[in-house]
Amino acid sequence: MNEALLRSLTPSVLGILVRRGADFAAAEDAVQDALVKAISVWPADPPRDPKGWLVTVAWHRFLDATRADAARRRREDLLDEEPAPGPASAVDDTLQLYFLCAHPSLTPSSAVALTLRAVGGLTTRQIAQAYLVPEATMAQRISRAKRTVSGVRLDRPGDIATVQRVLYLIFNEGYSGDVDLASEAIRLTRQLAAAIDHPEVAGLLALMLLHHARRATRTAPDGSLVPLAAQDRGRWDTESIAEGVAILQAALARDRLGEFQAQAAIAALHADARTAEETDWVQIVEWYDELVRLTGSPVVRLNRAVAVGEADGPRAGLAALAAVDDSLPRHTAVAAYLHERDGDLATAARLYAEAAHKAPNLAERDYLTRQAAGLNARARP
Repeated sequence: MNEALLRSLTPSVLGILVRRGADFAAAEDAVQDALVKAISVWPADPPRDPKGWLVTVAWHRFLDATRADAARRRREDLLDEEPAPGPASAVDDTLQLYFLCAHPSLTPSSAVALTLRAVGGLTTRQIAQAYLVPEATMAQRISRAKRTVSGVRLDRPGDIATVQRVLYLIFNEGYSGDVDLASEAIRLTRQLAAAIDHPEVAGLLALMLLHHARRATRTAPDGSLVPLAAQDRGRWDTESIAEGVAILQAALARDRLGEFQAQAAIAALHADARTAEETDWVQIVEWYDELVRLTGSPVVRLNRAVAVGEADGPRAGLAALAAVDDSLPRHTAVAAYLHERDGDLATAARLYAEAAHKAPNLAERDYLTRQAAGLNARARP
């Protein structure tokens, strides 16, 4: 069974059902039923038109559920409009479906969560990790969102900022999580950039390309994390970097700065440095100052503390870190790094070990544990 094919077809099939008049919740249920049937049927009898097969089965499931529903009389017109069998439309509904999910009846956070679940294909647990909330909390949020849009015709486009946030979260999940959606997020963002002349959309695409260019060097063959300073820059994708920088420069020239453009500028400065030592940390701090002004984000302030530590010395970085909420994820790891830079190996080792216990994934935990062990070994008489 080609699970990648099913994942790629799901948004389009869901979009087709919604355009035909199915409400979002019922359409998602019907598509999930069709996917289950595909998993059992396709290995022995693969269809010539997989998308058309899924559309037909999902539509039949939706009609069956509609006939049994108490609202049958309100939907009788749908039952008379079943399309004739044949190849499914080649139109890609995925991007439009993202807009539909950013419905005005939903809060931005609920729209993002629902889209990640229904369109992006992420599990509730993965979405909860992206939001740094308990899985049960996210499950309730998604359920409320589905109830909110149940019976609502999603034919009004949503807010572009919400759509961008969805794409950004999907890219990050594909970049660092266990579901590879980074390439799909880039594809969708290219579509969005082609359809909408907006500098922040261009900034988002540039940011994705610049980060994706380093992907092959972020982990060692054994799966362990490789920090940016230790990555083999000769293996970075220079074509993606060049494309990302060109897109970013064109966006910045329009003088309508947004957070994605600022983030992309920081990524471009890292990509431009031939070695870690040649990184222009002073300029990176200036871009983080812009990001703080634009977002006020505690995570941005945390990352800025690292940059300050590189530009002005570890003690300046620790001073900047002192103004950041110490309950923030990775705060302890940043403190450990800055104390290590300052030569306080004992404190750094203790903090690395503490950060390892708080790590969100196994790879990061192992890296922090190794850092602690290495410093402890160096600190012994």
